[in-house]
Amino acid sequence: MNSFSFYNPTRIIFGQDSLSQLDSQIPQSARVLILLGGNSARHNGTLDEVTAALGERTVFEFNGIEPNPSYETLMEAVALVRREKLDFLLAVGGGSVIDGTKFVAAAVPFDGEPWGILESGGQRIERALPFGTVLTLPATGSEMNNGGVVTRKATQDKLPFRSQHVFPQFSVMDPTKTYTLPPRQIANGVVDAFVHITEQYLTYPAGGMAQDRFAEGLLQTLVEIGPRALETPQDYETRANLMWVATLALNGLIGAGVPQDWATHMIGHELTALYDIDHARTLAIVLPSLLQVQREDKRGKLLQYAERVWHITEGDDDARIDQAIAHTRAFFESVGIATRLGDYDLGPEAVDAVVAQLDKHGLTALGEHKNINLDVSRSILNAAL
Repeated sequence: MNSFSFYNPTRIIFGQDSLSQLDSQIPQSARVLILLGGNSARHNGTLDEVTAALGERTVFEFNGIEPNPSYETLMEAVALVRREKLDFLLAVGGGSVIDGTKFVAAAVPFDGEPWGILESGGQRIERALPFGTVLTLPATGSEMNNGGVVTRKATQDKLPFRSQHVFPQFSVMDPTKTYTLPPRQIANGVVDAFVHITEQYLTYPAGGMAQDRFAEGLLQTLVEIGPRALETPQDYETRANLMWVATLALNGLIGAGVPQDWATHMIGHELTALYDIDHARTLAIVLPSLLQVQREDKRGKLLQYAERVWHITEGDDDARIDQAIAHTRAFFESVGIATRLGDYDLGPEAVDAVVAQLDKHGLTALGEHKNINLDVSRSILNAAL
């Protein structure tokens, strides 16, 4: 196991009726901006509960953060915060709203053009406004980590950023707030969490025994509850477990001290930026093909994955790896997520376009071994046709 430094200051307030604790988490004197995506929080009553919990505080709202938050929209929120001298942000929504809130928190006090935050991957962030979250969609883990992704629509650049300054102070997580979500969003959340785990687990053996077992348990939980989360939307235990697994998938714990990949995400981001495919669906397109192309580099972990997650113990090594990859693809498809570029009406021209974007963004040495160059990325995408 590698040496590591693990830090996560986010307080989690979890369970039914947990919104009642919101008032105690925000200073009474705070001037608050609530950031929202679509209208679901308004329609299902969550926004009313949040507003009531904030009491007599000065509160503004900012609506319209997209599923892939855009720099252009977020800069409107930055202008509002500066103009009204607001000093606390509250994200009410899923990962995109939280990612966007992280960017706004960092951009408001940023000295210079805030696009520099994204160009530097977050390294230029020196401070940020305090913020919390009310999670309504389990998927990205953004409610308990210090990263985000923002897209500049004008140039189709989708860039990640990370900084210790953009951990949420707290996240309120009430599984009942997921009951009315469309099945598409729940399926996306299941796949997003699954791939987050594999990006930190399916690399090469590094002696992280606890991290491996933790990751395998989370993957097995998703395999067990994923279909059930769609079939029985008001099953509290299922939704509670999905919400917590999605958080644990990317709060830094299972990735501490072990190698990580993230090539699936980098390639997937370009598919989203170019073709507006849901983030989780791009991951489902890329991961099975990446595992196939990188099977020799990942052989040891793929065999472990086959045995411990899918209980595949018969056949030679190659046959077991084939089965593990096939099981992964089948799981994604079992929750209604298509796994081929052709399923999204994309052909070889999309391969060329994505490779060009990877080149533009300098993403030419991806993966845990930094050996996924543009030619390998092209092979992965071709295998996904």
